[in-house]
Amino acid sequence: MTALFLIIGLLLLVLLLSKLNVLIQFRRQVKTLFAQSKKIKGQYFQLTQLINLPEPVQRYFKHILKEGQPYISYVRMKHDGLFKMGVGKSWMNIKGEQYATIAKPGFIWKGTTLMFVARDMYISDKGRLIATLLSVYNVVDAKGKKYNEGELLRWLGESILYPTNFLPSRRLQWLPIDSKSAKLTFQYAGLSLYFICSFNEIGELTEMQTKRYMDEDHLEIWVIKATNYQELNRIRVPTEFDVLWRLEQGDFSYAKFNITEIEYDQPKIFYTVQTKPAKTVGSSIRINW
Repeated sequence: MTALFLIIGLLLLVLLLSKLNVLIQFRRQVKTLFAQSKKIKGQYFQLTQLINLPEPVQRYFKHILKEGQPYISYVRMKHDGLFKMGVGKSWMNIKGEQYATIAKPGFIWKGTTLMFVARDMYISDKGRLIATLLSVYNVVDAKGKKYNEGELLRWLGESILYPTNFLPSRRLQWLPIDSKSAKLTFQYAGLSLYFICSFNEIGELTEMQTKRYMDEDHLEIWVIKATNYQELNRIRVPTEFDVLWRLEQGDFSYAKFNITEIEYDQPKIFYTVQTKPAKTVGSSIRINW
């Protein structure tokens, strides 16, 4: 019996140390991410920036931004929700923590379920996906050209949460399609990306779709659906997301996330003490500026 307790104790110690190691790695990666970017100074949203943009895009910016809005430089957020590991798999509960930079495109996300911890990132112009079983063994460690593109696509699509990044610039343009949609193009680090964006009548961006590698061999339609817009610090952003693959056999939804906290221009990991109290919006959203 003593030997059994000793084995159990050693296993628990291994799990604890492995979990601590993943956390230390994650915090180092967050610090690297923030160190590589900078604050965007002296840039503010002006209605004159909307001249010549497609009509639904003008409607979108007029709905979500107020004139004089400073450009967002850094984002940190938390979410909960559901996640599927693959087609035919069951939903599992997930909690996520994410950090993003805008001047130099980059992000890192950590998603935690009962069985695994996943880290999705675009740092130093490189994409990478790591999935660790019980914080002990890496069952996935994927990187390379297709992941560079895929992770940058994720960062670009999630700009819906830091929408001053969607304003036209030397690397981002909007092209007309019709009264309810427009094409977003983005050039960076030798990559040319796009999204087809759909807008509703009041100006909310409700769906974005593009082509993204689902794995090493299959280029599929990737879709982000955004709902439940709320005004957070003078900006209207969605707080609920459904992310899916549009496959021949039908839509495969694999991520349903609800934003629970989002803070702008706080380039620090969440364990640091906040300098001012967060505000509460609705039932669960905490925000800070």
